Amino acid sequence: MITRRRLMQDFSCLTVAGKFSNKLLANPRPQGNRASQDDVVWLDSNENPLGPPPSAIKAMLDGVSATARYHFDEFGKFREAIARSEGLKPEQVLFGVGSTEVIDAAISAFASSKPLITANATYDILVELTRSLGRQVVQVPLTETWAYPVRKLAEAALKAGGGLVYLCNPNNPTSSLTPKGDIEWLVMNLPPRTVLLVDEAYIHFAQPTEIESVLRYVREDKNVIVTRTFSKIYGMAGARAGFGCGRPDLIRAMAALEDRDTLVPNRRAELARIRAELCNWLRTKNIRYIEPHANFVMIDIGRDVRPFGQEMLRRGVAVGRPFPPLNQMLRVTLGTDQEMKKFREVFWQVYLG
Repeated sequence: MITRRRLMQDFSCLTVAGKFSNKLLANPRPQGNRASQDDVVWLDSNENPLGPPPSAIKAMLDGVSATARYHFDEFGKFREAIARSEGLKPEQVLFGVGSTEVIDAAISAFASSKPLITANATYDILVELTRSLGRQVVQVPLTETWAYPVRKLAEAALKAGGGLVYLCNPNNPTSSLTPKGDIEWLVMNLPPRTVLLVDEAYIHFAQPTEIESVLRYVREDKNVIVTRTFSKIYGMAGARAGFGCGRPDLIRAMAALEDRDTLVPNRRAELARIRAELCNWLRTKNIRYIEPHANFVMIDIGRDVRPFGQEMLRRGVAVGRPFPPLNQMLRVTLGTDQEMKKFREVFWQVYLG
């Protein structure tokens, strides 16, 4: 059974960042003149419409009667389950309230006297958090193929005397990949006093032949941190479960790990089919997009995203917010076949004006 002392050691670096990130993490659904909530197709937050697997739902139901008690023993089991599933040691695993909290903790730990170094566009919540803490952020543009410019990131870290390099792969909001050879080069050429944080929230949506997890470098004791979440392919956005430590209901994610050999490939294939259908449709309409590798697509609509998205919402489809500087690109999360049918209908109506 994990002790309170051990639990607080895990919490110590998380609580520092958590109080700063609560407001930034809140991304409320758009309000105002729109269709009723029951009629809206929500394709704005990269959620998985398939929801949790049956094993996780059963674990949630089974655990309801025990919510009056602390679940310290389950924290240890969860740590061990993650370590076992990824070929790590339990002491290499830190879990939190979603992977975002672990990312926030890394910012607090490694981007205090040194900068956060990343690309633009990327996951902007962590950029906003770092700036809100009064810390320096260095951003360089993505490459022409929407990959992270690893050599420029290393140059920036060397110039700054170290820091935290953040890389999301597949990237949010572009859904693009950074080649594994580029990431390997970055790992092997990290400047002194530099930590590489790779966010793999969407890795399960990419084909295994296209991407390689950076966890291999964790096993090799490189200066690398990898974050994962159960919010995406496991369909548990509301559970707030990731590689870190969180609420007692994290037991539900441990149950989902047992299904990963069938759940992940089946869901990857289903989302890939839906993604391909959307991309094929966009091509028939001569609409450009960034080649996607996650559960969302970035579409070039050639106009300001904000009024376009507001008009779509009025017609019952919620899409992604603006992601500066890509202000003319619309991010849409993949939904069910029925939801994507409505998306295509509404998108085309608004696109034609």
